[in-house]
Amino acid sequence: MTRSRKVAKYMRSGDYIMTRDKEPWLEEEVLSAAAEIGVISQLDKVEDVNVDVRTNLLNIVQGQADSVSFAGQGLEIQKDIRVQEVQVQTGRISINPLSALFGEIKLNHPTDAAIRVVLTEEDINLSLNSDYIRSKLPPLDLDVNGQIITLELQHIEIHLPGNGQIKCSGKVILHEGNSRQLDFIALLYPRTSSQPLLLEAFHCTPGNGISLELILALMLKFKELLNLPYYELEGSAFRVKDMEVQKGSLMVMAEAYIRQIPSM
Repeated sequence: MTRSRKVAKYMRSGDYIMTRDKEPWLEEEVLSAAAEIGVISQLDKVEDVNVDVRTNLLNIVQGQADSVSFAGQGLEIQKDIRVQEVQVQTGRISINPLSALFGEIKLNHPTDAAIRVVLTEEDINLSLNSDYIRSKLPPLDLDVNGQIITLELQHIEIHLPGNGQIKCSGKVILHEGNSRQLDFIALLYPRTSSQPLLLEAFHCTPGNGISLELILALMLKFKELLNLPYYELEGSAFRVKDMEVQKGSLMVMAEAYIRQIPSM
């Protein structure tokens, strides 16, 4: 039995829309269903997953696919790492056909992809304070008038009040000879396709202030990190194109250069 699949397309406007409603070939059905089973088996929890492999028998033999689209909702990838919604769309890719038949898409060559991710406020805070994300956030070394001061993140919370603004509050440890805790609050507007990152306010909890020189060094470090052309994660490179903040949720549009689809 065949079923009609709608494929998520990434448009230049930055929106994903559902298009194309043709009946897939049998080989597309087999690969798509196998890939869905493989994805589900790697997730702790999932509400819905749809994998759509577009190819034909000749391309399968040659290890080629015209495109692969992935859409999922309520994905718990691992403990404390959850995504409310994700859509991924690739162009032509080179895959290992045998592994695909057993539910795992392995790339023979890197591929470009468009990604749309929706995260709830709760998901963001759980992820930011998870062991996995903490391991990806090493301490920051700041050069303050020739003295190296290390900043180590202890806890962070993100609040999305619904006015396009992001409120960050957290605790860090400053290592500047002696170590001391610093509580902070920052108000900012995220970088989008039409505006850079805008910092509206940054202040420390009364009684735990820091010098102007240290604040300047911290802002310069943040600017350096935010202006990186891409970010590396699990062997792939990502570039954020746009962000949209709504009350209680954050949508991120990104371009990716995927060297390999990671195991979850």
